[in-house]
Formats: sequence, C-alpha cells, structure tokens
Amino acid sequence: MPKKSLNKKNLVALGADTLADLLLDAVQGDAARKRQVRRVLSADQTPQEAASDIRKRFASLRRATSFISRKAQRSLAKELNDIIALVETQIAPEEPNLAFDLLWSLLALSPSLQERTDDSNGTIGSVMHFAMNAIEKLAPKLTVNSDTLADQVFEALLDNGYGEYDNAIKALAPAMGNDGLSRMKSRANAFMNAPVTAEERVRYDGIYGIRQSVDEIARDSRKRTLERMLQDIADCQGDVDGWLAKYTAEQLTFHIIAPKAAQRLLEAGRADDALIVIKNCLAKQDARDNWFDKPELDTAHFACLEALGREDELKAALWDRFERRMCSETLRRYLTLLPDFEDEEALDQAKAKVLRHSEPYRALGFCLDWPDIELASRLVLARGDEFDGNVYEMLTPAAERLSENHPLTAVLLWRSMITFALDEARSKRYGHAARHLTSCAAADTLITDYGNYPDHEAFLNDLRTRHGRKTSFWNRFND
Repeated sequence: MPKKSLNKKNLVALGADTLADLLLDAVQGDAARKRQVRRVLSADQTPQEAASDIRKRFASLRRATSFISRKAQRSLAKELNDIIALVETQIAPEEPNLAFDLLWSLLALSPSLQERTDDSNGTIGSVMHFAMNAIEKLAPKLTVNSDTLADQVFEALLDNGYGEYDNAIKALAPAMGNDGLSRMKSRANAFMNAPVTAEERVRYDGIYGIRQSVDEIARDSRKRTLERMLQDIADCQGDVDGWLAKYTAEQLTFHIIAPKAAQRLLEAGRADDALIVIKNCLAKQDARDNWFDKPELDTAHFACLEALGREDELKAALWDRFERRMCSETLRRYLTLLPDFEDEEALDQAKAKVLRHSEPYRALGFCLDWPDIELASRLVLARGDEFDGNVYEMLTPAAERLSENHPLTAVLLWRSMITFALDEARSKRYGHAARHLTSCAAADTLITDYGNYPDHEAFLNDLRTRHGRKTSFWNRFND
C-alpha cells in the first residue's frame, strides 16, 4: 500500500474531525502542549477572558515548588515568552492597563522561578527582560495614577534580588511623568538614612561581613539601590547634575563612566564641562593600559571637540587614535576633514605608518578593514617573520584574501600557522595545518620568485626533516 507524505496538503485532506482526534491524542499527557493549544483556541477571546486564563497559569506557577530541570526550563521560558507575545498582540491594543498588570505579575514570578532552577545560562532572566521591553512599549499608553505607579516601582526596586526590575524606571517614566518621578525621588532621599527595617534584617540575616553587622550590610545595600534609583530618575528628568552627583571625582575619571557623563553633558548643551570630564579621564590613563582599547572614551572626546568647533584638536585626536589603534574608521573621518588633495597625501602617510607599526597584527587588521590588500601584501613581505601562527583567527582569512592576487604572501601566512602547529605539537590543529600545506602546494604553481624565502620544495623538505614522525599530520596531508 503506497504511503503518503506527512505534509500540510495531505493532513488538510483528512478533514477537521480526524485532525481534531489526532491532536487530542497527541497532547494527551503533555501539559505544555495542551496549554499551547488552549492559547490558540483562545484567539477569539476578549482581553478579560484571555487575562483570566493567564492569571490562572501564573497562580499555578506561584504554587509550584518542584525543581525545574534545564529541559523544563527551556519549555517554561518558551511558554512565558508566548504569553508575553499574546499579551502584546491580544490584550495591549484594547486594554493597555490590563496588559501592564499581567506583565508586572509575570515579573513578580521571577524570584520563585529563580529559586527553583539553575539560571546560570540566563534563560529565565531573558524572559524577564523581554517582559520589561514589552512594558516599555506599553508605557506611553497607560492611564494609571502616577503616584500609585511610582510607589509600585519604588517598592519593587527595593527587593530586586534577581534584577527583574532593573530597567523599570526608564521603561515606565512616560507613564509616571515628572510628578511620579519626583515622588520616587523624594521617597528615595527620605529612605536613604532611615533606620533599618525588620524586613531588611530578615533579608540579610545570616550574612556577616568581616567588620560589618547585619544592619550595616543592609544599610549599604539599600544605599547602593537608592543611588542607582536616583541616577535613573535624574536621567529621566534630564537632571545631569543629579546623575553626576552619584559619582566621586575619582569615579568620573574611570573610562567606563566618563564617556556616559560626557554624553549627558553634551545633550544638555554643556560641551565645555563634557570636555573637562574627558580630559580628566584621559590624564588618568596609564601607559600600561595602552593594550586595552577604549573606543567609547575616544568617541566621546571627538564628540566634545566637534561640539566646541575645535577642528584642529579634533584632527589631532583622530590621527592619534589611528596611529595607536590602527583604526580604519577613525582615519576615514580624519580624511574627510582635510581639503582636497591633502587627503591623498595624508593617506600615503597613513600607509607608511601602517607598514612601520610596532604591532604587525594590528597593522594587518587595518589593511583588511580598509581594505587594502596590496598594502597587506607589502606588510607581510616586509615583516613575515614577525607573524605568530598562533593568531590563526586573523591569519586564516587574511591568507584567503591574499591568495587570489598575492600567492606568495598568502603562503607566508599559511607557513606561519603550519610551523606553529607542528613546532608546538598542537595536534588538534593538524587538520587545518595539512589543509594550509595543500594550499601552499597549489599556490606554488603561481609563484615564480620566492625572493629570500625558501621555495615550496625546500619548505616541505624542512618540515619532513624536523617533523617526519608526526604521522597524524602527514596522514592528513595530500601531497
């Protein structure tokens, strides 16, 4: 008897009754799939009816106490994400306040869910982030009392153990308005030095520092929470000084903080103050930190100089970053500031800098980003011995791009990776090294002059002499 393929056309031909029976059999004993089918069936429900079903599911999750395995965790995350999508599409358009209540209730589930599963991979945390994003979209449509909402957000942030409410102030600022934000600010300032509550003592009971009591730990934790809260409020109210006040002068020289401070000052039309912050930060950068790129700091510096119309200083700063970091994007911007014809001369100077740069990998990266494959070839030919074959993540694509028109320089990069793998006995790389050696053999037919480098036969003989016993490599090489 011929079999029919399991496809949509053949299933539709079975008819609704047969398909319904098959579906009921398929979901029997599978609670997750039953819930999925119920959600599809509820597509024509009113927002209130859909909300009732969602609340029942939330109540079930609150009552549950069993551990959630990784497999069950993924299924739960999918279900909760589906619920968020349902709230956004089926409830929010008609009942935004009801949608907000449901999403806020979902966030409130976070502690109980986190305590019942290992969320080191961030699966449940991502669901909560998704829910907060949905709340942010809803915020402009909410018609709730601003003081009530401000109190709700304030209380939630005081007990935000798993970070589910991290972005609540910014997300709900449009709904709270300036009055609600000001209320939160007043409550935060009033609570800053208030006595430790019994609830806070219970939360930190059993946690002891070397020199701190439970009250001191609770007070320090509360202070950090309230300071973050006040910063977010200041941001939403456009209060730059309020945002800056939460940092010490020393902290404002940190390269992860200074660019954010400068951005806010620029947005407030205070470019001079922004530049002071950036210059203080730059002055603190130690020579030993040069290996660590700080693009945000440099970008903020450029923005300050541009806002102040200091074109000469801007050009100097752009050129400095290009020289230090071999940054192609910065060089492009620098060249746009030059008069006609001067940009060509400057580009030639830049290429000369690339060829002489102290870090050949950084220079090669510039050549690939620009892109200038001819320059890359010149760099490799001039400094081939400086390339360490361990940096395969850069050398492999570089060799591939060079191989079409510059076979010798491609071969030099392949050889560096082959030599490294064999000299260091990196057996896991032997397969790649063998492929690189095969590529060298293929390129040999295109190379008429190896210059000061050994030709392919000499290189191959040297490998056999030094590494002839590494049969796991040679077995992979197709000579």
